[in-house]
Amino acid sequence: MTPIRIDALQYANWSRKIFEQMRDGGVDAVHVTIAYHESFREAVLNVEAWNEMFLRHTDLIRPARSAADVRAARDEGRTAIIFGFQTAQPIEDDLGLLAIWRDLGMRIMQLTYNNQSLLATGCYEAEDTGLTRMGKQVVAEMNRLGLVIDMSHSAERSTLEAIEYSSRPIAITHANPHWWHPALRNKSDKVIRALTEAGGMIGFSLYPHHLKDGSDCSLESFSGMVAEAAEKYGADKIGIGSDLCQDQPDSVVTWMRNGRWTRDLDFGEGSAAQAGFPEQPNWFADNTGFDAIARGLSQVGFDDGEIAGIMGENWLRFWEDAFEPAS
Repeated sequence: MTPIRIDALQYANWSRKIFEQMRDGGVDAVHVTIAYHESFREAVLNVEAWNEMFLRHTDLIRPARSAADVRAARDEGRTAIIFGFQTAQPIEDDLGLLAIWRDLGMRIMQLTYNNQSLLATGCYEAEDTGLTRMGKQVVAEMNRLGLVIDMSHSAERSTLEAIEYSSRPIAITHANPHWWHPALRNKSDKVIRALTEAGGMIGFSLYPHHLKDGSDCSLESFSGMVAEAAEKYGADKIGIGSDLCQDQPDSVVTWMRNGRWTRDLDFGEGSAAQAGFPEQPNWFADNTGFDAIARGLSQVGFDDGEIAGIMGENWLRFWEDAFEPAS
């Protein structure tokens, strides 16, 4: 049996085809986005839709709320599905909704997407004011409940403050180092060092806008970046968070970036050429591409134990503690 494989972020247009590809790619757990800009009620409807998928595709997927659930799914030959938010919108302005969402299965939440939120600053804002007063309360409550704080789309000061203020390690589930590819949303060496030194995890993204050479990024280039990152931050603090948006229509990009806050097209990094979903690299078009990632890691010198960690064991070990409420 191959070592466990975990993807720390996907937002696909879910279908049986994709769930079958997860099984073909040996993907044992996926953190799925169930909310971008949805209200509480709208996000609950997304949970309802997932519950229907669990019933229709019970032979392929199952819900997961703990590391033990992930292990059980693997033993059953199914993929564990872990719920997460890419914004804090579904908690609205109510701290108490965090506990409700934990009961509904949410385990990972970004404090902000690209914009300023009630909690922190997004990476596309001109000024980063750090964690707000409510943001600090939310961090403390997430620490208490066993919910993972995710700063994938947050600005630098806000991210550093979240790392410092949190009593538990946090995560950046889907981003790459800025030193490899200077996309606005990729993370600085300072941020990744602070994150990993505090026990946090980063998942490296396969989303073309975050890759050197975009859709033409080679497996060798990506694997070399992972190897350099392992030297800098430790192979035990890195994993995969592909940000795969498979089979989504381009209209979904507008929803992700714009929500309801603007009528203007917002492309974040100032280029209309970024409209729509870019093509995935040919070696990672879908979940069957996890075999290629493992092969690429081997080719740049990682040993079997390190590859097992990066492909999933590191996330599983992190979640083992992170999903448990504070004692």
